[in-house]
Amino acid sequence: MPYVTTADDARIYYKDWGEGRPVVLSHGWPLSSDSWEAQQLALASGGFRAIAHDRRGHGRSTQTWHGNDMDTYADDLATLIDTLDLREVTLVGFSTGGGEVARYIGRHGTARVAQAVLVSAVPPFMLQTDDNPGGVPVEVFDGLRAGSLADRSQLYRDLADGPFFGENRPGADVSQGIRDAFWRQGLQAGHHNAYECIAGFSATDFRADLDAFDIPTLVIHGDDDQVVPLPVGGQASAARIKGATLTVYPGAPHGITDTHKQQLADDLLTFLRSH
Repeated sequence: MPYVTTADDARIYYKDWGEGRPVVLSHGWPLSSDSWEAQQLALASGGFRAIAHDRRGHGRSTQTWHGNDMDTYADDLATLIDTLDLREVTLVGFSTGGGEVARYIGRHGTARVAQAVLVSAVPPFMLQTDDNPGGVPVEVFDGLRAGSLADRSQLYRDLADGPFFGENRPGADVSQGIRDAFWRQGLQAGHHNAYECIAGFSATDFRADLDAFDIPTLVIHGDDDQVVPLPVGGQASAARIKGATLTVYPGAPHGITDTHKQQLADDLLTFLRSH
């Protein structure tokens, strides 16, 4: 299996499908690159080189004890891009992966980047603070941490059967297979890594990173996202990134890589072909 190795010897697994201008896909918590498989297949079939990696501590990458933070995730992404010598890259980040993309641009710039896409993404800043009063209360994230320590397997079941895919909404019909895939990927992550990543995606302030965006950017978000509410995520990011385009999926939950897989793939291809 292909890996790149970081400066601290962590091995980052990646899938490299298709040929053409590169697209790099960053996944959400507590998932892996497998969560991108529908879009990765569509992009590779549509004439692009689609690359999806497992964040350190997740999927098939090294479960390091340290480095479970956004700066390190962004530096690992830079290692992947530099090692493969990717240029004119389109960075696509889902949920926590959107934070990874934002921090990459904040720390490494856009010399190798042509476009960016944030999907149900955690930027600009999830946590409710004095200077971010519209954010999500810390008790929500404390609940995730408590659930992770008490019964991580059941926590992932509850998320998949509830808010992540909107399965707790009347009329929802998300297959057992999709929910099982969330659970399987979650348990593949390291316990310590997934636990610390909760702070990474919730308490990292990406506002200055978004100010550094100087490339065409598409923001996609569902207006029934119960994990990263639209006003906290997509709306706030699109308002902060100069020239960004916001596309709202009516009635869509957080996990649109599965619930709206074809619509998302079509929108990504349209945006990619606009460059």
